[in-house]
This record gives sequence, C-alpha cells and structure tokens, in this order.
Amino acid sequence: MNKILRRIFTVLPAVLLQFLWLYLLFEWLAPWAALIGFALSILSFLFVLYLITKREESTYKILWLLVILTFPLPGAALYLIFGNKRTTKPLKKKLDAMKPLPPVPDETPALYEALSLENRRLSQTFRWVQNKTGFFLRENRGAEYYPLGDDLFPAMLAELEKAKRFIFVEYFIIENGLMWDSMVEILARKAAQGVDVRVLYDDLGSISTYNKKAAKLLSQKGIRCTSFNPLVIIKGTLNCRDHRKMLIIDGKTAFSGGVNLADEYINQREKFGHWKDIGFRITGEAVQNFTRMFAEFWDAFTGERIPDELLDLPDFSETSGEKDGYVLSYYDSPLRDDAISNELYIDLLSQAQDYAWFFTPYLMPGDALLDAFVRAARRGVDIRIILPGIPDKKLVYRMSRSFYAVLLEAGVKIYEYTPGFVHAKGCIVDDTMGTVGTVNLDYRSLFLHFENNSLFYRASLLKDLKADFIATQEKCRERTVENIGMNFRKWLTDGILRIFTPLC
Repeated sequence: MNKILRRIFTVLPAVLLQFLWLYLLFEWLAPWAALIGFALSILSFLFVLYLITKREESTYKILWLLVILTFPLPGAALYLIFGNKRTTKPLKKKLDAMKPLPPVPDETPALYEALSLENRRLSQTFRWVQNKTGFFLRENRGAEYYPLGDDLFPAMLAELEKAKRFIFVEYFIIENGLMWDSMVEILARKAAQGVDVRVLYDDLGSISTYNKKAAKLLSQKGIRCTSFNPLVIIKGTLNCRDHRKMLIIDGKTAFSGGVNLADEYINQREKFGHWKDIGFRITGEAVQNFTRMFAEFWDAFTGERIPDELLDLPDFSETSGEKDGYVLSYYDSPLRDDAISNELYIDLLSQAQDYAWFFTPYLMPGDALLDAFVRAARRGVDIRIILPGIPDKKLVYRMSRSFYAVLLEAGVKIYEYTPGFVHAKGCIVDDTMGTVGTVNLDYRSLFLHFENNSLFYRASLLKDLKADFIATQEKCRERTVENIGMNFRKWLTDGILRIFTPLC
C-alpha cells in the first residue's frame, strides 16, 4: 500500500498541471484556444513520432502513447521525468567519471576457442554478453546450488567467519531480524579484526525496512554503509533501482540469487505462505566478476575509492576445484541501449531444442520475449514456468495472469506453487545451459533496474537446478486454458491490465 501511495503522489503533480492548464485555457486564453489547441496537437504529433521511432520495447511505447495522447501536458511531463532514458544521465555520469578498476588478465580467447568447439552457437551468446557488459567468461571451478534461502543462510554465515581481507554486501532489501542481525554480529567482529566491510543497499527497496539511523549504527561498528540512489526528491532516476544481490568474501567466494536479507526469505517469518527462493555460492576465479561489480558501484555512487590492493587477485588454490563447465556473471543496467537479460532469454529460447524451464515471481514480459516463448512452444519445445500460488502483490499477480491465455494457447505449461510465494529467478535449457540471478520476467526487472545474473554452461549446478524445478513442480497446480475461465469480461480486463504492466 505504501508503494502504491508513493506512486500516486508521484503522478499527482502532473495531473494537477493538466487541470491548471485547462483552467488557464478556458479562463484566460479562451480567445486563442483554437490556435493553442492546434499548436499542442502538432507538438503531440511530433512527440508521438519521436516515441515511435525510438528503439524501445513496444509495450512500453504503447503505454506512453496512450498517456500522452489522452493527457498531453502531464503525459509529456511524466515521460520526460520517468520514461526517457536521458533522465538517467546523473547515474551514467557517475559511472563514466569513475576511475577504471585495476585490469585483470583476459584469458577468454582460449576459453572461447574451446567453448566454440563444444557449442559454437552458445559461444556466440557468451561472447555477445561479454562484449556488451565488459565481464569475462570464466571456467566454473566451484558452484553450489541452494534450493531455499533456509539452506543458503547457514552457508553465508560459515563463509563470513572465514573472511580475512574484505566483505562486500549489496542487496535490494535489508531488514533487521534473525538473518540480518546474525550477519551484523559477524560483520562487526570482522571489522574489529581489520577486515574491510562495506554494505550497499537500495534506498527505495529498503524504504520501509532500513534507514539512515540503522546505517549509522553500522558505521559505529566499523562497517561502511550507504544507500543507492536515495529517494530525496522526485527525479528521473527514481525507477532505476539497485535490485542486485551479492555477498563477496575476500574475492574468493560469492553468494547470489533471489534471496534478500530479511527473515521471510529464510522462512523464519511467514509472509505469503512458504517462501520459495533459490541461490548459489561460487568460488575461484569466477568470483572476480562479482568483486568488480560491487567495486564499480561503490566507487561510482559513494565517491569513495576501494583500495586497489583489495581488488588484487587472491590465491585461488584453496577455493578452485576441477573444471565444471563455464560461467559468466554480469549485471544489467538501464543505462545501456540493450536490455541484456531480456535479449539473453530470447536468445536461449531460440536455441532450445528439448525444453526451457523458468522460475519467476512475476510474469509480465515485453512483446519480444512473449513472442519468443510462444514461438519456442509452437515448434515443440517443452516450455514450463513456475509462479507463486500466493501473491505478494495482488494487482501484480493479476497482471501476471493476464499473460496466461496467450502462453497456454501456444502450449506453454504454467504452474503455481500452492504452498506459498515463489521469489526464485532462474532457468534451465536442455540440461546444458541456464541462469540464476536476480532477474524477474517483468518490465521493471528486464528494462529499468540494475540486476545481476549468472549464465552457466555444462555446470553440475544445472543438474541441481533441474532437480529442484521438478521437485517444486510437484507442489504446484497446473493452469490450463480450461481452468483459467476466459470470457469477454476477463479478456477485456486482461487487455487493460497488460497496457499498464510496464508500471509494475
């Protein structure tokens, strides 16, 4: 409810602007109303033409076209504040002004040569992701999958106890409770021992759970803590949230996945039934990408440089095991022209031959990704999607269901997790490739947020992901064309809801 109220108050000034304009038009400018109306029509036409020619997701453009054509003044104002990528310039300027991180050796030519011999098509996908994000393909030499936050949490605590050089913590949501308090106890102890401890959390994501007072208490314990993109005033970067989740220890071990640092994620507090989430731990040289992701954000958005010596490559001999496939960990950015994860999922669906299975809490894909699901299913690929059975946001849940009909009619299988809420984000394709990360299949996650994701190929982690998917599916109810009960009223409601999915 708080988030809904904040969005209402965000839009309110633009609506008032429209009413003020109408008042002025009829009270003071009546003699010139026709001329002014004609001029505004021309400007609206040019604005619409500008939107149509932009390279953006069509669903997003349709929404803004409807808003601008219906309410020209507030629509244009809202687009300039929230819908125009140029409004993200303050964030981009900080990233661009950042001093480059110490270089790391690029060992990818040999890796791509070997990968190309195994799967030339997928090697092109890896290379594209690397070229677009700047993060390197690595041999996977140690990755462990966790089917629940309950399993991930003890492993995180155990690794924190081993920290000797640094601990980097970056999460969308932090909330005091068993999980975070247990971690803080170790972080404070490690900071007292001289370990460099830094915490970065999203200001809007944690707006009701964590605040500056709590962050100040951390600083008193020797822990550096700051928020990302503070919500001080309504601004164009409001939608650009840090939805990334990562814990990096000494550059040797990293944890990631969907789990935030709050008790419902480890089922220590019941919220929307049983909380189903997934995560993983990675060790060895592949951790470098996570270390650099955090360092890049910390340096750019706090103005405080992490000492280069902390970023020097550690000795991986204790953490690196035998080669276990490949992994490329990267982060999405709304500042880039390409929506990396959105295009990656389209690409993986195009390569799928046998099956492609997805976990996601929300299902509001853009037209291109929706078409990729439909095309894959129609050519006989086994497409399955597991979603929550109990929603965390009822309106968003209803919006997700508005996509069911078109997917089910194409042959996509949809399952809802009856014990509770699914917060897991991941996919597996044909036993050989898959992802685990923070990316939801909705517009905000795919296009507006900073996210982190890891693409695996022939890693044993994928076997565990597949086994977990099958086990989770057994606790789900399958939705079919027959049991979703389509009729004209529902068709009309779905159509209206889908217009507004980019806002949720």
